[in-house]
Amino acid sequence: MTPTLVRHHAYTESSASVDTGSRARDWAEIQERMLAPLYEAVYRRLEVGAATRMLSLGCGSGLALLIAAGRGARVTGVDADTERLALARTRLLPDPGGDAGAPAAGPRLLDGVPAAATGHEPYDLITAFTPIGCTADDAEELVGALGSAVPLADRGSTVVLTGWGPPERCATAAVLRVAARLAEGTRSPGAGGWLGAQRDDLEDVAFRAGLKPDGSGRVACPFGYADMDSAVRGLLSTRLFDAAVRATDRSQVEKEVAQALHPHRHRDGTVWMPNVFRYLVCTT
Repeated sequence: MTPTLVRHHAYTESSASVDTGSRARDWAEIQERMLAPLYEAVYRRLEVGAATRMLSLGCGSGLALLIAAGRGARVTGVDADTERLALARTRLLPDPGGDAGAPAAGPRLLDGVPAAATGHEPYDLITAFTPIGCTADDAEELVGALGSAVPLADRGSTVVLTGWGPPERCATAAVLRVAARLAEGTRSPGAGGWLGAQRDDLEDVAFRAGLKPDGSGRVACPFGYADMDSAVRGLLSTRLFDAAVRATDRSQVEKEVAQALHPHRHRDGTVWMPNVFRYLVCTT
């Protein structure tokens, strides 16, 4: 299993004006690897390899793509976050030419919605590794993305949906509730705030997207940080605290997140939170 304890990151910023590039780097360097056990478990179960043509929805800074490409898969990633996508290009397309200079079978990284991933041999695997179960609108957004992505795959292809496990199995749930409390009363209905996963969240998305469930699994993904500063930066990089920052200010959010993390801080200064994530394997 990929280690999730991350190295120390100097932490000095406490203003609300942290640029999106810094947050994207925090995601790539601190937080993204926390879900590596989930990626690896799915790839093992599906025997992802050289015959796999994978489309990753919300590919972020590209770690899931990198792992799949390392197994020989032909990968395409789409994401609307240009800062994260730029980091993915650095990881997977190190040549200055970017994807324009990549071979036809090499990684493709596209900015925007899933429909941008056309003009390619049909996919046989679609992954949605951004776990739903955090906000009221994340399932709705995933259904919309699948509506654009599924037509790009062969009939009978595999689609993997992911979500948070039960709140009682996710220590991070208590920390994420800080976002909901700070943003309460200042956001529009259905926007922002931790909700906690419901038992049939993924099955509901599959039904609405016209997919047939064909198995599921749970994976332990502990969130481990070398110190409190790294933990705060990593969690804020998830974008789940954005509404809270807008409602208050970044320094207050940082302070309250650190307080919520205190029970998970060990004597050596590390922060460790056990979590469980769920995935649902579907067919088109």
